[in-house]
Amino acid sequence: MATRIAAALAAFVSLTVPALAQDPATPAPRTVAVELQTTMGTITVALEVERAPITAGNFLRYVDEQRLDGTVFYRSMILDWEPHPNGLIQGGTQFDPARILPPIAHEPTSVTGLTHGRGALSMARNEPGSANGDFSILLQAQPSMDADPDNPDPLGYAVFGTVVGGMDVVEAIHAAPRDPDKGEGWMKGEMLAQPVIITRAVRAAAE
Repeated sequence: MATRIAAALAAFVSLTVPALAQDPATPAPRTVAVELQTTMGTITVALEVERAPITAGNFLRYVDEQRLDGTVFYRSMILDWEPHPNGLIQGGTQFDPARILPPIAHEPTSVTGLTHGRGALSMARNEPGSANGDFSILLQAQPSMDADPDNPDPLGYAVFGTVVGGMDVVEAIHAAPRDPDKGEGWMKGEMLAQPVIITRAVRAAAE
């Protein structure tokens, strides 16, 4: 009898323990959804408030304090690389003293674990630690923007979210006419002839 009980117990353990081990129940990193309502349509983004707390938190402050309302997408960088369309769009406060907040610390992708994939939101900056209220949205993956000692800019740029709705709007902005005479230096010819207005930036309503 004892042998049969032991065998039954062993069989029970063999069935239940692996099942428990296969269910890690690990929650996904927390994000906050934001709508960028523009004159060409709405772009919905998920901000990585857990994995990139400094950068995502900074962007949320711009949203909550209505500092992005009335700003524009002003730049379309086109890359002639497969797949098409490729490049990025850029928008934000453009160093408007009435809108910008103090610069934030740089959060490289080597720390956050995020990457510059299709639809990634990334902070515009000069040197690391100078980002404030301007950002880019990528049309396709750009690993050269990640933090990597082999990349032209080893510290890379700070990814803080991704587009979860409205990539068609991103692509339409990217395809909008550019003015060949606008812009300075290496950005000359990348400025939109008619910037696209961000009429409102707001946290998305919970479903």
